[in-house]
Amino acid sequence: MGAVRTGKGAIGVIESGGGTAVPIVFLHGVGSDKSVWRPQLAHFGQCRRAIAFDYPGYGESEFAAGASRDDFAAAILAAMDAVDIGRAHICGLSLGGVIAIAMHATAPDRCASLILADSFAVHPDGAGIFERSTAASRSMTMGALAEARVAALLGNEASLELREEVVATMGAIDPEAYRIGAEAVWLADQRDRAAAIGVPTLVLCGDEDRITPPALSEELARLVPGSQLELIAAAGHLANAEQPVAFNRAIDRFLTDVERNFP
Repeated sequence: MGAVRTGKGAIGVIESGGGTAVPIVFLHGVGSDKSVWRPQLAHFGQCRRAIAFDYPGYGESEFAAGASRDDFAAAILAAMDAVDIGRAHICGLSLGGVIAIAMHATAPDRCASLILADSFAVHPDGAGIFERSTAASRSMTMGALAEARVAALLGNEASLELREEVVATMGAIDPEAYRIGAEAVWLADQRDRAAAIGVPTLVLCGDEDRITPPALSEELARLVPGSQLELIAAAGHLANAEQPVAFNRAIDRFLTDVERNFP
């Protein structure tokens, strides 16, 4: 792990793989960082460059006061430039899905496809979640907040090891960065942007997700022209970490179809 210098400041990055296939870029959620994508980096790095980035203020990235979701998108695009990636498959989970949609709105030519996992175009209780989560980040430590949230984040089959990892990662986030990330995700309304997506799109969701339940992914899939929807069995909000084999296989099938039809 480390960071790359960009015009948007230092951005944390972790990478595996290589070759000539179109790279895949991974974007984490509001209570996480790039390390959550280790199972995907190991898998997809066998056949292509696989890269996960931190948002400004997260992980090994520089803090950016008052950053918006579009600022996050611009930072990821700048980081792609810094590691010499012009075009990639963009896979984002939760906040990452929100940022992936924002990236497509800004630079559709940089997106070979989108994979939007456990995310949404607009959340019906977004304002309420934002108020509760930011208030909690001020009234308790991030570690205590993580302990309070972990049961809701994960499905019934999540291991104790994963629960401990989620708590440790979330507990290490700077509270102000977390509040900026919370605003970027929970107050998003990108229905118009989702309807304008013009690249192949896969929508994934854990079937036990209580934070962004499957109904929101179903709505997102209806909005995005020609998109595919797949539920990940026995997974909660962190489907990629809870059921990495099923998550990776769903993306493998999607990328095989997408790349078969590349011009």
